[in-house]
Amino acid sequence: MDDPRDPGFGSEELDPDAVLWVRGVDYVAGWREAKDAAAELTDALTMAGIEATGVQARADASADGDGVVHLRLSAATVRDAAALVRDFAAWREAC
Repeated sequence: MDDPRDPGFGSEELDPDAVLWVRGVDYVAGWREAKDAAAELTDALTMAGIEATGVQARADASADGDGVVHLRLSAATVRDAAALVRDFAAWREAC
């Protein structure tokens, strides 16, 4: 599930057969948290004027149940996001 070449990389569904389950670990809660975080990131990119149609954000859960988001972005999207972060850092430093 960690390989962007996997067919389900962009899937928004939790694949229970692709993980090793440990009793007592709430993987679904972590996955839900990651799914919400991925949606927030996509929305924020769009609000910032960055084309997010090519963004693939896949929710997952780590071995200890924490939410994890796997991103697959075009080089242009990464450059746009990096420029936005640099601009924000410069603005914050100036304040």
